[in-house]
Amino acid sequence: MEAQHIPSFWDKLIPEMETNRYGTKAVVILIIGCLGGITVSLGAYDSWIQLSLLIMPIMVTLVLLLTVMPMKWVLNSMVLTIVIDLIVLIYNMFS
Repeated sequence: MEAQHIPSFWDKLIPEMETNRYGTKAVVILIIGCLGGITVSLGAYDSWIQLSLLIMPIMVTLVLLLTVMPMKWVLNSMVLTIVIDLIVLIYNMFS
């Protein structure tokens, strides 16, 4: 008896995003760029630790986009970047 592969959320999105790679790149750059800018402007510029924490995942995501890596890697990196940005943003809003 062979185990069945249950497609994940990314498996359903990846084929469509691979065919529309340039549009997906534009959306990813827009999301991480705007969210990173908002996060920095609301208080992250005061701390070099927060800036480093924000810049590293953003740069990794941009490098993955420029090197034409699989969209699954790009999307996972984008999600990680968004989570880190939101954590720093919430921390700065309530401190």
